[in-house]
Amino acid sequence: MQNFVFDCKTKIIFGKGTEKTVGENMKALGSKVLFHHYGEGYIKECGLYDVIMDSLKTAGLEVVELTGVKPNPEVGLVRTGVEICKKEKIDCILAVGGGSVMDSAKAIGLGALYEGDVWDFFEHRAPMTRMLPIGVISTIPATGSEMSDTSVMTNDEGHLKRHIADTVLRPAFAILNPELTYTLPPYQTAVGGVDIFSHVVERYFTQEPEVDYTDRLCEATMRTVIKNLPLVMEDGKNYAARAEIMLAAPWAQNGLLGMGRIEDWGSHMMGHEISGIYNTAHGATLSIIMPQWMKYVYKDNVDRFAQYAVRVWDADAGWDKEKQALYGIEKTREFFRSVCVPVTLKEAGIDESRLEEMAEKCCLNGPVGGFRPLYKEDVLAIYQSALQ
Repeated sequence: MQNFVFDCKTKIIFGKGTEKTVGENMKALGSKVLFHHYGEGYIKECGLYDVIMDSLKTAGLEVVELTGVKPNPEVGLVRTGVEICKKEKIDCILAVGGGSVMDSAKAIGLGALYEGDVWDFFEHRAPMTRMLPIGVISTIPATGSEMSDTSVMTNDEGHLKRHIADTVLRPAFAILNPELTYTLPPYQTAVGGVDIFSHVVERYFTQEPEVDYTDRLCEATMRTVIKNLPLVMEDGKNYAARAEIMLAAPWAQNGLLGMGRIEDWGSHMMGHEISGIYNTAHGATLSIIMPQWMKYVYKDNVDRFAQYAVRVWDADAGWDKEKQALYGIEKTREFFRSVCVPVTLKEAGIDESRLEEMAEKCCLNGPVGGFRPLYKEDVLAIYQSALQ
């Protein structure tokens, strides 16, 4: 097991009606709030907007709004948010929505206290030392940004999608009410669930020996998603199942499951290049890439893939390890298909025309992946295997 430091400052406020506490929680962060959210559709139709505004005003807070966030958030809107924060002397940021809003808010919080261009952080040209404090209300369990130390951003100039990670990026608090996810469309629910599952996979597949405690935590989280995602696909108002998924999202990505481990993240890097060019939902890129990545690398540690198959997918313990490993990989792909997400590039409307470009960009700064380093030719081979 590797040495590690685990520092997770985010307070979780979980359950029915907890969004009503947002005012008192934001008041602890400042008096002038940037209220950052997708748009006026969902949160006004369901009444969440009024609840939030009433709570903020009751707490005596001054509010400035910024809408317009898109899936795969863009740095252009972040720059607008940075300008607003500087001009209006914003003290803190409230992000309401999914990972895109939260990641955008984190970038705005960084940029508001920085004199240069916010994209500098995503090119690793500037250190992350401070950020405006952020509170979040999650409406889409997926990325785990509500408790993570990461932010992912897209720059249309060059179709680049990049990520940053630092403890400074963790929100001060996160409000999680499963009822706020009742109206999520089935596809959004599914790709969110795949994203949660993939965050665990990226940590589970390690070459680090003797990490049984976090192995067991990872396995429990994956089995929770496997059990409950189909239930919420069948009945969007199944509170118990929604609660399990909503709780799994931040704990899959807050760093707990990676303690003492060398993580992988090659599949995410490959998926980012797909999203950067085609704007494909993040979870959908992972449902396409991850099973193909598994097939490509499993022989580097058959024992770990066999353990995954037995403990997560209930493979027969009496089978030889090669059979177990292949069974686990196939069950992963079947699970993704069962919740109606794409498992090939063709199903996502993507052909072979830009695969080499994506592979080149993916490995621009060297090989990707901690389980097995993947070079451009490896990444290209995985993309090609994912075509159909």
